[in-house]
Amino acid sequence: MAMMIIFVRGNEDERYRSVGGKKLAWRTVVVDQSGHGNFSTIQAAIDSVPSNNMFWVSIHINPGIYREKVKIPYDKPYIILKGQRRKTTKVVWNDHFTLAQSPTFTSSADNVVVKSITFVNSFNFPWTNGNRRAPAVAAMITGDKALFYKCGFYGVQDTLWDDQGRHYYHRCVIQGAVDFIFGSAQSIFQGCSISVVGEALLPLGSTSFITAQGRTDPNDANGFVFKDCKVFGSGSAFLGRPWRGYSRVIFYNSSFSNVINPSGWDPWHFVGHEDQLTYAEYGCYGPGSDMSHRVKWEKKLDLDEIQQLTDMSFIDTEGWMQDQPW
Repeated sequence: MAMMIIFVRGNEDERYRSVGGKKLAWRTVVVDQSGHGNFSTIQAAIDSVPSNNMFWVSIHINPGIYREKVKIPYDKPYIILKGQRRKTTKVVWNDHFTLAQSPTFTSSADNVVVKSITFVNSFNFPWTNGNRRAPAVAAMITGDKALFYKCGFYGVQDTLWDDQGRHYYHRCVIQGAVDFIFGSAQSIFQGCSISVVGEALLPLGSTSFITAQGRTDPNDANGFVFKDCKVFGSGSAFLGRPWRGYSRVIFYNSSFSNVINPSGWDPWHFVGHEDQLTYAEYGCYGPGSDMSHRVKWEKKLDLDEIQQLTDMSFIDTEGWMQDQPW
């Protein structure tokens, strides 16, 4: 079958190739702990990618538990990390010294694709071992144009730092108890499983918080949108509280178990400024979706506003997702 070079729309650089209409990476390397690949650690494979890389590099990671910190620096875009399965390919580290230092996985580059990998910060695990709870990030995503497919993010406090940039999470599992999806990114979470581990909190019976979104200005485009997701777990959890004064979170057509606190949302440090917050639910179902006891300041968005926020154009107006080799 003939190979045809494809050019990314609006750029003369050849960033991927296509065989039979399927977009493929230009270069593929294999990570295998037993020595049957090109590298034995994920970081070594990333380090092999040249700075200011302009071509897609696919890093295939064989099954195993990789006990290492992994970082994609800002000057190494166009990287694909591909595990075998979420349950068999895991990256695990234990750090909590500072919030910024703690992430097991950090992705700072633009144009990154990750599939079928689980990232764990094990500091708070197991939660019966007497460890004090502290911010311990499993993954920090700060680059633009990032896609995550069938990935896992596991922690207790501050699990997923969705820091900045436009991101798409599809069929991922995100687990935690306190502010475990937080940051100022512009992201859609579609078909994801949001798992609340209330039993990790001491004293038992403490309240969990799923999101802590950090929008700082009413003109900022960022916010978290959850579409077709499933929220479940143990204890009692608020859907969110504001990390910054114009926090924006939407839950759309999602399933809520009875883990959801009837009030739904908490104003945290912004009591008296609730009108600045954009917290909304639309079309959600399940025992936790009863809105009769929700806070009165929850936004009642009309259908046009909901459609604008939940459409893929919320994160992709120029078609960058179609240019990803996946």
